[in-house]
Amino acid sequence: MKRRVLFLCTGNSCRSQMAEAVVNARLGERWEAASAGVKPAGYVHPKAITVLAEIGIQHNGRSKLADEFRAVEFDLVVTVCDSAAEECPVWLGRGKRIHRSFPDPARSDDLNEFRKVRDDIAREIETLLETFEGNIK
Repeated sequence: MKRRVLFLCTGNSCRSQMAEAVVNARLGERWEAASAGVKPAGYVHPKAITVLAEIGIQHNGRSKLADEFRAVEFDLVVTVCDSAAEECPVWLGRGKRIHRSFPDPARSDDLNEFRKVRDDIAREIETLLETFEGNIK
């Protein structure tokens, strides 16, 4: 049975979307990932889609409000920005909640910033989930 993870950030347009896409593409046999925002932007940043495609990941996500997941049980909730960590709804992550802060690439709008954040997310989140699995076996 797959474990479920939710990636939460403020706007759900870049970082949490990239984390969702990477996990579903690379760890999808063991994990089902979703993403949401505490104040969704209403779109997925086109440069996030571009840099995911560069590594062979096609992502068709949409910006979602965390409230959409009220009835979903997650094994793990990962906040990927400091603001979301502070504003994370109490009901979210009844199981385990972890914070990993990544800079917002949309602030610079530089494609290389998106690539760096994508690569950092891929490396850190994959390690985090593998460690989490090892700790609950």
